[in-house]
Amino acid sequence: MPMLQWVPSLDTGIREIDIQHRRIVNYINRLSELQGSGDRTAQADVINELVDYTMSHFAFEEEVMNNAGYMFLGPHKRVHEIFTRKVAEMQKRFEAGEDVVNDMLGMLSRWLFNHIRNEDHNYVDVVKVYQRMAGGNQDAAASQPSEKQKERKGFLRRLFGG
Repeated sequence: MPMLQWVPSLDTGIREIDIQHRRIVNYINRLSELQGSGDRTAQADVINELVDYTMSHFAFEEEVMNNAGYMFLGPHKRVHEIFTRKVAEMQKRFEAGEDVVNDMLGMLSRWLFNHIRNEDHNYVDVVKVYQRMAGGNQDAAASQPSEKQKERKGFLRRLFGG
């Protein structure tokens, strides 16, 4: 699978969100590099890091939307939950010895770019207005996980065996 290339049209203009999205792309590219290596340990490490980081990203993104009062937060969270279940299922199949790296890479790359272009770009204006009204960049405040985020992450780990 060819390496994913970040293009400026994927930028949301929200610095921390864009940094996180690019980091997810880097994980996907690392997994792609390992695809034909046969090094299941290294693949497992990247998959686990990718899943963990993506869950943290979702929690951060949802906190930013919540703080901004984004009215479609509920549906956006459901999209995240559905995606998380799909990835967790593939992760379990991988752990059971199945070769799912190619399927996982295809699903991750399609989903990520479509999600950013569609669902994520929908909340950008609301968040930017909130940031201006709050007197600046809210990324730093949202980057500290709240107790609710920590609980959700722990719940998802228990639910999906991460």
